[in-house]
Amino acid sequence: MRPILIERNRFYRERLTKAKAFAAVPFTTKQELLQDQAFNPPFGSNLTYPSENYVRIHQTSGTGGKPLLWLDTQESWDWWLRCWGEVYKGAGVRPGDRVYVAFSFGPFIGFWAAFEGAQRMGATVIPGGGQSSEQRLHAIFERQATVLVCTPTYALRLAEVAHHQSLDLAGGPIRITIHAGEPGASIPETRRRIQEAFGARSFDHAGMTEMGAYGFECEAQAGLHINEDEFIAEIMDPETLLPVEPGRKGELVLTNLGRVGMPLIRYRTGDLALVSGEPCTCGRAWPRLIGGVLGRADDMITIRGVNVFPSAIENIVRRHPRVVEFAIDVYRRQEMLELSLKVEVEDSADLGPLQQDILKDLHIRAAVERVPLGSLPRFELKSRRLRVLDG
Repeated sequence: MRPILIERNRFYRERLTKAKAFAAVPFTTKQELLQDQAFNPPFGSNLTYPSENYVRIHQTSGTGGKPLLWLDTQESWDWWLRCWGEVYKGAGVRPGDRVYVAFSFGPFIGFWAAFEGAQRMGATVIPGGGQSSEQRLHAIFERQATVLVCTPTYALRLAEVAHHQSLDLAGGPIRITIHAGEPGASIPETRRRIQEAFGARSFDHAGMTEMGAYGFECEAQAGLHINEDEFIAEIMDPETLLPVEPGRKGELVLTNLGRVGMPLIRYRTGDLALVSGEPCTCGRAWPRLIGGVLGRADDMITIRGVNVFPSAIENIVRRHPRVVEFAIDVYRRQEMLELSLKVEVEDSADLGPLQQDILKDLHIRAAVERVPLGSLPRFELKSRRLRVLDG
């Protein structure tokens, strides 16, 4: 890959020419890519081939700001589908399964690849775009879907709607759920809720529009395997940018090997992870992200000296079966950050145990406010439950 990038890719030419070893190649950041696309509109200089070689254009979600545009050639799209094949294989999806993809099929890449990847492996694929949650549930039962692919937040939304409609979701046809877009399916209590609601096994998957589908769970569910046939993974200290010692948490840095048309080399994902190189009982030798993606470095909040990730709060909230939905507000009071939760609760459930669990597990006090059922937003794609407020 290196010779063709030096010859044809303006973004990486100088970086690769100067570096004498892989570890000497400078890191790539999202900010650099955004600046490159701003200075070289619309797609930037990270293109290895003429524009007519590209067959697909997608974009990142833009939850952190302006979205990145990303292009694929037919070869790199085939690579995407091959990566998704590993996701399905790890979860136990088989030819003949009926895969329901609950996704709006907009400009975001992940579930497009999930749809075509399932089709390529011999499954029957059912598109769920342009439908309400009620219509999607009806389609799942009517078409006897056996696999559901969606964000973990949206799986819980489907469970909520099914409950209101008195649908026996746990007795339905779904046997496997696969989740992407956010770390929820690796959060133990969120996974438990989804599995109980659907009567199915739930599997996490990690990928990025600009990087590819790099991580998946196997039947052992002992962390996310990194597909080392297609990616190089490094764990770096986000402050020193040096490799962390084994068993230490750090920032995940990835290189994709099969996306030559618009590659990423030593890309700082911003995701925090803990890697294990111990053999997995499934027989795969690929390293695993223990607990999946633990959170984003820029999502960490410090409450009275305690570092807290939204995923840790979610794990506590999901233990409480009467909590339907929640939102996290962080605000500043007298130079200190304070934490407040808004929760939708069934019936008149006592909120005291939730406050006590937050104090016991996270060692911080949080105000918990009951809000009316249905008043908090629901999400089909990435959830946005954290707000940082001034005052």
